[in-house]
Amino acid sequence: MRYTTIALAAAAIMAGAVTAQASSLGRPCTTAPQSQWLSVEALKAKAEAQGYKVQKAKIAKSCGEIYALDRNNARTELFVDPTSGEIVAKE
Repeated sequence: MRYTTIALAAAAIMAGAVTAQASSLGRPCTTAPQSQWLSVEALKAKAEAQGYKVQKAKIAKSCGEIYALDRNNARTELFVDPTSGEIVAKE
């Protein structure tokens, strides 16, 4: 019984961490003006240079969103700062 409680608590903590990360994506990745943003093509190129196979990319709510496959061919969504291409979060 005690181990079940510990396992449930650990699962709740991990779920909270994922939820916290997902909810933070509702904020913009940058406050810089759009004139300073890179193009979607440039953001895709930066992700590809890091080993991702980009399937789709867009900029929404001041954040680049890149849908790609990682090095293990697992689907991932990257949230990038549109001014630098820096990955700020992954799902």
